[in-house]
Amino acid sequence: MQRPTIDDVARAAGVTKATVSHAYSGKRPISATTKARVFAAAKRLDWVPSSRARALAARRANAVGVVLSRDPAILASDAFFPAFISGVESALAGHEIALLLQVVTGRTAEERAYRAMASGRADGVIVLDLHLEDWRVDYLRQLRLPAVLLGAYDAESPFSSVRTDDAAPVRDLVAHLRGQGHTRIAHVSGPLDYVHSDARARAYVQSLGSRELLREGDFTAGSGRALTAELLDLPDRPTAILYANDTMAIAGYSYARSRGLLVPDDLAVAGFDDDHLSAHLSPALTSVSTDPFRRGRVAAERLLADLAGEPPESVTVDCNQLRLRASTAGPAPEAHHSELEEEFS
Repeated sequence: MQRPTIDDVARAAGVTKATVSHAYSGKRPISATTKARVFAAAKRLDWVPSSRARALAARRANAVGVVLSRDPAILASDAFFPAFISGVESALAGHEIALLLQVVTGRTAEERAYRAMASGRADGVIVLDLHLEDWRVDYLRQLRLPAVLLGAYDAESPFSSVRTDDAAPVRDLVAHLRGQGHTRIAHVSGPLDYVHSDARARAYVQSLGSRELLREGDFTAGSGRALTAELLDLPDRPTAILYANDTMAIAGYSYARSRGLLVPDDLAVAGFDDDHLSAHLSPALTSVSTDPFRRGRVAAERLLADLAGEPPESVTVDCNQLRLRASTAGPAPEAHHSELEEEFS
C-alpha cells in the first residue's frame, strides 16, 4: 500500500498543498477551522510530514532570539534576567524550539545581531529594555522579523507586547512611607530613557509633586552607592530612598550603614525586582516582586502564537507585588523624635 502524500491530505481537506504546508509550518496566517480540517485529514490518512521536509518548506530556524545590549557586569548582578530567560525556556521547551541569546555592546553590534537573526538564525525575537523612542521597533519591521516587546510601549508598533504596571507599586510605596511620616523621600531610578524606568520615575514625581530628590542611576551597585552618598550629603537629607532595582538598593543600604545610619530608624530603604537575597538581609529589604519567570513565559507564548499566524496582541500581566519588610518599618526619624519629645515632656 502506497504511503499517503501531502497531495492526498490537501484533497481530503479540500485545500491546496501550500495550505497544508502553512498549517504545519505556521509561516502564514491560517484560520483555526482550516487548520483543524488539515490536521484531521492528516490523522485520518496517517500522514506525518518529515522534520526535514517541514524545515525546508517553512525555512524555519526553530529558534527564538533575545539580544541584550547591556554591560555584562550588570547582567551578572541583576536577578531579573536569569529568571526571565528560564521563563522563556519553559515555554519553548515543549515545542522543541531553541533560545538564541546574544549579548552585545552598542547599536551597531545590536543591528548586526538582529540582521543575522532575520537572515535565518531565528524565527522571531523578544525585545527587552524598551526605550521611550525605540529605533528597534521600526528596524525589526523593516527586517520583517516577528517580535514581542516586553514593556508598556505606547508608541506606534506592529508587534505584540507584554505589559506590566510599573507605576502602581511606586505609588503604593510612597503612600506607605508617607503614612509613617516620611516627607523627604528620594528615588534612585534606572536610565530614564527606558520605558519602565520612566514609568516608575513619573509615578514617584506625581506622588510627591517634586523632582528635587530624583537621581538617575544605571542599575549598577556603583551608581547606587554614589547616588546614595550624594543624597545623604544634602543639608536636608532624605529619610527614605526608593531604588529602581535591588542591586542599587543593597549598595545604598550598605553605604548608609557604613556612615553610621540605622535602617530603618535613620533611613528607610526599598528596592525593586525582589532579588533572592533581599529577604535575607538584616533588616530584610522591602522590594517589589516582578515575577520575571512568568513574564518570560508569557512573552515566549505570545511570540509562538504570532509565529503560528495569530494577529499581534497587547497582553497585560498582573505580576508586580509589593513586599513590605523591615527596611521600611517604623516611623520616619522626624516622627520618631517627636514621639520621644512628647514622652519626656
